[in-house]
Amino acid sequence: MARFRTRLALLGSAAALAAGTLVPAQFAGAQPAAAADRQWVALGDSYTAGVIPAAGEVFEYPRDGCERTDQSYPQVIDRDLGSLFDLHNVSCGAATIENVTDEAQEPIGRHLPPISEDPDYPFPAVPPQSAAVSANTDVITVGVGGNTLGFAGILLKCQELGQGSGGVGTPCRDALAAGIPARLNKVSKEYDRMLTVLHERAPHAKILTVGYPTIVPKDTSKCRYNDLTQFGSVTKGDLDWLRQDVLEPLNKTIEKSTGTQEAASFVDLYDSSQDHSVCDAGKWVEGIITPPDQLSFVHPNARGHRNAADHIEEAMLNAIS
Repeated sequence: MARFRTRLALLGSAAALAAGTLVPAQFAGAQPAAAADRQWVALGDSYTAGVIPAAGEVFEYPRDGCERTDQSYPQVIDRDLGSLFDLHNVSCGAATIENVTDEAQEPIGRHLPPISEDPDYPFPAVPPQSAAVSANTDVITVGVGGNTLGFAGILLKCQELGQGSGGVGTPCRDALAAGIPARLNKVSKEYDRMLTVLHERAPHAKILTVGYPTIVPKDTSKCRYNDLTQFGSVTKGDLDWLRQDVLEPLNKTIEKSTGTQEAASFVDLYDSSQDHSVCDAGKWVEGIITPPDQLSFVHPNARGHRNAADHIEEAMLNAIS
């Protein structure tokens, strides 16, 4: 990462020097910024869009219900590398792989009754995210798959089944484990097709697929049963199962699909976030609730998006070098 920081600093210095040689100092402040010559499209679900207050403020008005926030990694990267890349961010909370590929999406905003009522709901449908990709696109980043797997529903079921268990046993694994391979197979097939479609729409673009960060720690003794700032009533045994048999295989499935496309590369966020899970003191992913009363439902906060930005920026710079 130090090498990347040095490289980014050199790029910034070079840009500043170039600007200084072309524009007299007394007029430099009056000159319009040069347009970036590389087109970047950011696709993905809520782990890309930001969505929760801990990932910043929603910056698009009128709202479209996708809940893109100003501390999400596409916006962080845009501030860091905006002189090199022209960003078109069409990521959307709750997006599935098919919503990226060719299916319009009806965004939900923050409408999660009975927990949360969104005054602007319902929102008009947004086009399939791939519609933002064209032959002129140079770089595509895409972070998606969790909603196709049905992770939110799995997590809700694990909380429901863990209630009254005292944190003991694996009621969620016992109920849902048999269906996980089929879910992962669905992700694999749809991801392969998505990458094919993206490559067809932008044959010269570099596609960077983004994995999911560490959510559940290896040491689940860190996780407190019935603590809504963590995983609520999910048992420790079920947390181990979620990590080993659901979340880690999801990342492996995405990485394997990425390997089928010569123009695609996988950006791993899992290893760098190992000590920053929902149950760690320095968490990069919020639990179900962010104190005092913000519903976060296990999404990255601004620090998690900053980490994602660091790794994705390096991959983007490598893609154009």
